[in-house]
Amino acid sequence: MDITYIAEQEKFNYRVCAVIIANNKILAMHDERSPYFYLPGGRVQMGETAEHAVVREVEEELNITPEIIRPLWLNQAFFTEDIDKLNYHEICIYYLMDISKTGLLEKGDQFTLCEGHHIHDFEWLAFERLQDEYFYPIFLKTGIFDLPEHFTIRTEYE
Repeated sequence: MDITYIAEQEKFNYRVCAVIIANNKILAMHDERSPYFYLPGGRVQMGETAEHAVVREVEEELNITPEIIRPLWLNQAFFTEDIDKLNYHEICIYYLMDISKTGLLEKGDQFTLCEGHHIHDFEWLAFERLQDEYFYPIFLKTGIFDLPEHFTIRTEYE
């Protein structure tokens, strides 16, 4: 059972997201339901650790098994979702992930994968592009530039 609940027009989510970086680009996704880019990830299930949840979600969405490098951010957000129009209170832990042993970079700059009945379109977005894109979470549009330089090369192939 996902840790989420709805009360009238309010929704609470406990989520995790994968921050996957290579060549000063971040892997973002969107699907047929969302007009904006977002990061791979999803809700934490009852009794599940956040670390297990982020690996599970990446496995489900990208068909790879990444390794966690470290948590990057704990973010609390309040927003009205563009799709369901609910007012969200969301707690999300963002993890920097290592995909160097997965072959993910070989898929190219843009690729599509299916998860169940959803089609996910993935794209490597240059950090500078985030400012102009319809992208959530908003804090990441500037926060990505605060990462130490070694984070941006940790997941590149040598």
